[in-house]
Amino acid sequence: MATKKTENAETKKLKVTLVKSTIGSLEKHKRTVQALGLKKIRSSVVVNDNPAMRGMIFVVKHLVNVEEV
Repeated sequence: MATKKTENAETKKLKVTLVKSTIGSLEKHKRTVQALGLKKIRSSVVVNDNPAMRGMIFVVKHLVNVEEV
């Protein structure tokens, strides 16, 4: 029986920091920031680097800074 290949031990991570307020932003942008786990300006979260997260970050790229960890 073939075994499923497990993820690499060194999964890439991204550090996302909210640098601009969501006041006056579209509702979609507010919900995306909330879904990323960001609550206050200068709050940061570390997320896995995958296409879903990249898409969420792309939507709010004008509100956040992104660093590779």
